Amino acid sequence: MTNENAMHYVQASGLEITHMSDGWVIYRQETDRVHFLNPTAALVFELCNGRHTIAEMDAILSTAYALSAPPSDEIRTCISKLVAEGLIAPCS
Repeated sequence: MTNENAMHYVQASGLEITHMSDGWVIYRQETDRVHFLNPTAALVFELCNGRHTIAEMDAILSTAYALSAPPSDEIRTCISKLVAEGLIAPCS
């Protein structure tokens, strides 16, 4: 059984990423789809570089936004959506 908190994710290859003042725009040529990420989703996406676990993302976002509790559910929801759209994938 895999410990979800220890999971790592990596960004899909071939994405065209444009940094905007209010988030990121990501174009995935493979599906001809454009994705708009707000600043928080963009930070989660950026942390999906194969080096950070979900637990580490919880801590990073808690610190970045001065939260009293980690945004665990929100991060997992964001990751699930990014995976479903083919923008990130689990890695070992």
